[in-house]
Formats: sequence, C-alpha cells, structure tokens
Amino acid sequence: GWACWKTYLSRPETDGYRCDAMGILGIALRQNGRPEEALPVLEANLALRRRYFSEEDNLVAQANLASCLGDLGRLDEALVLERVIYSRQVARLGVSHEATIVSGLCLAVTLHARDLWDEGIKLRDQLLPAARRSLGSDHRLTLSLNENLAAALADDPRHSRDDLLEA
Repeated sequence: GWACWKTYLSRPETDGYRCDAMGILGIALRQNGRPEEALPVLEANLALRRRYFSEEDNLVAQANLASCLGDLGRLDEALVLERVIYSRQVARLGVSHEATIVSGLCLAVTLHARDLWDEGIKLRDQLLPAARRSLGSDHRLTLSLNENLAAALADDPRHSRDDLLEA
C-alpha cells in the first residue's frame, strides 16, 4: 500500500495511476485491520474520483468506502452508499450481472446487520433467481446469497424452523 502510494504521489491528482495508488493504500490499510486509518484515505480517493473520473470508478471507490464504514460499525452510512451502488449497478448492468449481484450481496449483508429483515429478504428474493440463472446454483456468489438468506432467517425472530429448513 504505502510503497504503491509513494511511487505515484508525485504525479498530478488527475493521473489515474495516482488515484489508483491512493485506493490501493486505503484497501491495504483496511484489509490489515486498520480501518480508522483507511477511512480518510478512502474518503479522499472517492472525492478525487468524483472530481476527475467516471461514474463507474466512483462506484468502486464508494464500495470500498462502504466496506470500511461497515468495519467501523457505521452501518447507516454504509447502507446509504450500498443502496446507491446497487441501484446504479441494476440500472447500468441489470440484476443478473455478476457485479450487480456482488453489490446486492454487500447490501444484503448490511441490511441483515441492521436487522432490516423485510428489505433484506425482498432483495435476496430478487437476487437469488438472477444469480442461479446467470451464474449457476454452485457459483460462490449464489452460495453466499443462500448462506446470507439462511443466516437472516435464523436471526429474524419472526421465522420458524420450517422457514430455515426451506432456505
């Protein structure tokens, strides 16, 4: 992370490699258990991308920031970003695209963490058939969606043992 950042730091802020290096530094900090240090880096990276780069680049930076916010327990802020990311992915790529399914799974995990059962189950009800059709039942994302649905049902006090067995 730091070596990558130092390599490209001297480039202008409009340089794509410099912006990528900043994102890599933020991701490396987060993945190494330092989300407090990663947060300002990822926020700066998103601000830079919004200023100079495409909407698609913004979605990646927003997803990285949302993950960091989730790590820090700031789930409401992560949820706002994840909803935006998912809706833009659906509009841009359709619900069956792998990138949309990934962003939908991230949103579903945060909905589960916030105990927003109804919205999470509705989302998974949209995503699971799309994932099965486009990726197959044995794909890692389809399996992750099934796992997330089962965990949500298990944690939701409104569901019975039969609901769990069906999931």
